[in-house]
Amino acid sequence: MTDVLLIVGLLVAVFVGYNIGGATTGPAFGPAVGANVITKLMAAALMSVFFFLGAITIGPQVVDTLGRELVTDTAIFTTRANVAVLFFIGGALFLGNYAGVPASTSMTAVGAIAALGLATGELDFAVLGEIVVWWIVAPIVGFWVAGVIGRYFYPRINEWIAIEGSRDGRQMVTVDRSSGVPRLRFGDDADRREITGALVVVGIGCLMGFSSGTSNIANAIAPIYGTGEIDMIPLILLGSVAVAVGCFTIARRTLDTLGNDITNLPLTAAIVVAVISSTIVIGLSYVGIPASFVVIATMSIIGLGWGRATRTTRISDAARGEETHVSVGALTAEEEGETPPEIGEEDPADIPKASDLFDPSTTARVILMQNVVPIVSTVGAFLTFRYVPVFGF
Repeated sequence: MTDVLLIVGLLVAVFVGYNIGGATTGPAFGPAVGANVITKLMAAALMSVFFFLGAITIGPQVVDTLGRELVTDTAIFTTRANVAVLFFIGGALFLGNYAGVPASTSMTAVGAIAALGLATGELDFAVLGEIVVWWIVAPIVGFWVAGVIGRYFYPRINEWIAIEGSRDGRQMVTVDRSSGVPRLRFGDDADRREITGALVVVGIGCLMGFSSGTSNIANAIAPIYGTGEIDMIPLILLGSVAVAVGCFTIARRTLDTLGNDITNLPLTAAIVVAVISSTIVIGLSYVGIPASFVVIATMSIIGLGWGRATRTTRISDAARGEETHVSVGALTAEEEGETPPEIGEEDPADIPKASDLFDPSTTARVILMQNVVPIVSTVGAFLTFRYVPVFGF
């Protein structure tokens, strides 16, 4: 019976990995796909490769945190309990993916595992408290770093990079398979700057895929690893394969949402946000903290827009009480490559309102589902382990 339950647990872990692939590919490669830089197929391939690299290098630290440290007694990770935990993680993530919303996989997984620990009296509140503190601190750090960049550096970065999407609707980067060795091919009319921009936006997507692997592999395999029945490396390989399947299938929905529907975020801004968010996630994963890329990236976008908008006012003017026109839509105030005005010399009337950057209805749906998904996982798991006697707790 135990062997049967273990197989079921591994199948549910595969289901979780599948949904992680669907939830994380959109944030990583949505900007590149939305700008017609690469195809969805290429995005899925790159995401699969770099997720695995992150999972096999830094990912084990986060697996240890969720599988061995979040609860005081790993004996509660029975095969039966693992099936239930993974079911709630995978089911909640599937709910988000079905809605086309990339929910926080880390919050969803931590919520389900913490619910098991709380229901059994084995939750390590010190470890959970450390995780939650970083969940609060990390978005604040992302906001302020992005804010400083937005005020003092973003316009210059925007002028220097000048990243533009494909002008004719065709992908800027494709794979030429006419010869024996596949090679990258760029649009016939692409100049050096456009090629550089395309490589940059794809490279940042790869960085995001790597950061996702460092943090999210634990969400699929940590409960199984906590039993001690299977070594970590085989579990990482299994989880990475499942993520790859999700990248090539259900991720198409979140790629559409992040690449086209939710925001008109300029590519330069998307790159800045990705670098900030990925760096924070990789850093936290290195010390074993499962981080929410989605939340950090959202706060980074707001911080970048706030910092960009405050360029209309000098610090000396603000000290005298002059009002600053602040809007996230400030990120669309100039085109890529345009020479920016100096701080204090820009007319606040030239700053677009936030609705020019975000689609209000889609944004509301995303925010709602990003909160609903972890709540469904946490509450469902707690009620099950607390009141369903079949688990024996």
